[in-house]
Amino acid sequence: MMEGMNTRILRTGFDVILCLFILVQLTCAQPGFVSIASCAESSFKDNNGIKYTSDNGIFQTDSTKWQCHDAFRAALNDTTYGKVRVFYIHSEKICYKLPTTPDSDYLIRGTFLSSDSVRTSVSSFDVLIGVTPIDAVNSSKEVEVVEGIFRATEQNIDFCLAYDKGDPYISQLELRPLNNSKYFQGNATTVLHLIARIDVGNNGADIRYPVDEFDRIWTSPDPETLPPSASVLSTPLYIPDRPVPSQVLQTALYHPDRLEFQHNDLDTQEYNYVVFLYFYELNASVQKGQRVFDIYINNEIKLDRFDILANGSKYIEVPLNVAATGSLNLTLARLRNVSDFGPILNAYEILQVKTWVQGTNQRDVEVINNVADELLEHNKEIKMSKLWFGDPCLPTSWEGLTCNNINGSSVISKLDLSANNLVGAISASIPQLPYLNELNLSNNDLTSYIPSFPASSMLKIVDLRNNDLQGSLPDSLLQLPQLATLYYGCNLHLSSELPSSFNRSGVTTDSGACDDFQESQSSKHGIVIGTAASGSVLFTVAVGIVVVHIYRRRFRAKRNNNGKRFSTTNVVFSVTSKDDLVVKSITIQMFTLEYIESATQKYKILIGEGGFGSVYRGKLHDGQEVAVKVRSSTSTQGTREFENELNLLSAFRHENLVPLLGYCSENDQQILVYPFMSNGSLQDRLYGQAAKRKILDWPTRLSIALGAARGLAYLHTFAGRCVIHRDVKSSNILLDHSMNARVADFGFSKYAPQEGDSGASLEVRGTAGYMDPEYYSTQRLSAKSDVFSFGVVLLEIVSGREPLNVQRPRNEWSLVEWAKPFIRESRIDEIVDLNIKGGYHVEAMWRVVEVALACIEPFSAYRPCMADIVRELEDALIIENNASEYMKSIDSIGGYSLGGSNRFSIALDKKIPLSPPAPTPPEPSPINTQVLAPPEPR
Repeated sequence: MMEGMNTRILRTGFDVILCLFILVQLTCAQPGFVSIASCAESSFKDNNGIKYTSDNGIFQTDSTKWQCHDAFRAALNDTTYGKVRVFYIHSEKICYKLPTTPDSDYLIRGTFLSSDSVRTSVSSFDVLIGVTPIDAVNSSKEVEVVEGIFRATEQNIDFCLAYDKGDPYISQLELRPLNNSKYFQGNATTVLHLIARIDVGNNGADIRYPVDEFDRIWTSPDPETLPPSASVLSTPLYIPDRPVPSQVLQTALYHPDRLEFQHNDLDTQEYNYVVFLYFYELNASVQKGQRVFDIYINNEIKLDRFDILANGSKYIEVPLNVAATGSLNLTLARLRNVSDFGPILNAYEILQVKTWVQGTNQRDVEVINNVADELLEHNKEIKMSKLWFGDPCLPTSWEGLTCNNINGSSVISKLDLSANNLVGAISASIPQLPYLNELNLSNNDLTSYIPSFPASSMLKIVDLRNNDLQGSLPDSLLQLPQLATLYYGCNLHLSSELPSSFNRSGVTTDSGACDDFQESQSSKHGIVIGTAASGSVLFTVAVGIVVVHIYRRRFRAKRNNNGKRFSTTNVVFSVTSKDDLVVKSITIQMFTLEYIESATQKYKILIGEGGFGSVYRGKLHDGQEVAVKVRSSTSTQGTREFENELNLLSAFRHENLVPLLGYCSENDQQILVYPFMSNGSLQDRLYGQAAKRKILDWPTRLSIALGAARGLAYLHTFAGRCVIHRDVKSSNILLDHSMNARVADFGFSKYAPQEGDSGASLEVRGTAGYMDPEYYSTQRLSAKSDVFSFGVVLLEIVSGREPLNVQRPRNEWSLVEWAKPFIRESRIDEIVDLNIKGGYHVEAMWRVVEVALACIEPFSAYRPCMADIVRELEDALIIENNASEYMKSIDSIGGYSLGGSNRFSIALDKKIPLSPPAPTPPEPSPINTQVLAPPEPR
């Protein structure tokens, strides 16, 4: 049981936090307070008497992923905690789960102190309450405090840091119950983000707990912003506590004519705000009707002839609603010839109103959390579930999950845990996911029996291949009403016989046989055992490189001899999921024009222009950021291209293709909606506008190339019929927040000609510099046209040059024609981008260059297919990564430096000759696959 508890701590830390919080509540005079100090060595009380506990119990398991640093001391005062926890994990989000009581109001506050490490990485990230983003933190500020007020709907709330760039970090986290709160005025479907909480008559230290029982922090105003001739009124008399503490109400700012307060730090987009004004009449001689003034916000009158004493009480609080952009001006002006005294104000709060974003279906949340707990009981080191923080679907789904929107609620529709080295039994909670359509647990080491499935299950596709499951297929699985595909092959202890009662012709199943999987499986275990026994990084590098080539030759020989391709797994290969071969039903949302205009704030933020039209940045009502492509009236791409992209992207999904979220076709408007790719395009990063340009190191470039190749390979091997992109170029390879490559823009894409088709395409499509010369001259379209274009992209990645630039010398106009002679003369160092010189392994670079040269062969028959290109790029990445680990080990063992860089370049004594093209089209690929000997150490 203790082991199971430890695994749950690894996943979310909820049990540890909850136990700590209960302890705090029992031992402190702060009922309901939750106070966390990141990286604290032990519990402590601050100068206000608040007891803080450490988060070390949650994050101590892997010190490399969440490290502790000292904050900039110059930014701190004696009462501010000075440690920072920095997260190097680069998950979609990091979350703290805090206990709450449903229907109760809470204040939650995060303090973010900058440090050397986060300023170096130029960190920025969003802060979320649940799945509602309330603010963004940037390391350029030495101290940031983010506070929100919300009404709890469940027994806990997530406080999340959503990754943008750099490394998220946090110093303190505080949760405070707000008893009998009036903040929501009957509307609890919002979150209030604090902009300012000012005790206007205070010119001393901030006021907080214990003076304010809710630990709100009341700050004094900036003296330079106060109106001239303003004075402070105060009273030593005790004022009974109202929603505002007595000490705050004991002072007020007074002016004989006009009080004005200016805030210029509001969001540049228009938001709704609520302004709470707090008044207490401190002058006992003032009577009703003697202090009358108007209240303006941004020069708009909100209350006229306002009198504090109008209702017979000295105290009154006034909530005002206003929409504002960028700044907010609060003005209190005396009514001359009516009022004897000028306006006063004791305190005010400005709160930005954020719409509460509904989280994932609660049933799905409970079940997937149970799944994670059950997985971790036997798989403590599983990477995937360690990154499962917060809401499983929003703002982005957990790794391995795909979510859909059903009736306005996010649900889990796909669970893919394939190739994760999982052991133990299949989680019994998985069948309880009510909206699960696809389940992929293939290529693991799962044992025991397959659990039963409820008759209500919506599963359509189940893949259990290549495990060690026992028993037989349960009737409850075979009888699922929507089951269409069931793969269970290569489970040696699982009966492959289907019951005679199973006669559903519409269900696709495999035979249950392993084919050649046993051979690859034994090779895999041999490699793992040998590597572990050696204990040497050098041995790992050598074995990795040699086995890649030996196995690759054996694999290709089998393919050539048997005329078929085998599905295999190996430690040095990634396996394409069977999902790639199944046509799936994908839901594309239809948006109204009104919704699109709301999401884009009437097309406020332009982020790009293309042949189809303009692209705008927006945000859906669930908080997801999107790119909205709007066809212009002068677009060269018409309705055909719009419908083409809509139809194609409704048929397939892949992690390396930009998915279509929705569309709008209303009032002659044609609009496509995609997820926003925060890192722009590959073109932007290589040589785009200076503001968008960013130096990409060689491993990142290689990873991007591989991702794009996988996306194109998926298109070319799409179930039923090959899809040809027809406009492959670096500007159509987009990069998400994790720098994963996603191929975009399918307006020109076409299905490949089939037997009986003429093969001619009257409209040759493509972009100058990338266009296949054979396709251009013959107008005959094939998948090899995409291959040529991709070869140009590879040259861009290697050289950092544009494919066509007439501003260069004449012999350098065309990237392809300029690069070819250097490659054929083995002078690749002369074409490599200066930004990555000394940062790559030569053998890995040569593999990429050889692939590029094969891709740009003038005749398509000599070019490889995308599947072969993927394998060669996988090899290159393996070599690059293994060599990097080897050099790091040499550096750490030998004690000498590689010039301060963790990347390197090794020159070969002999240049690698390129095989000339054969006189007839090679079979099956022209890529030079000779085994390269590892270079001798220099």
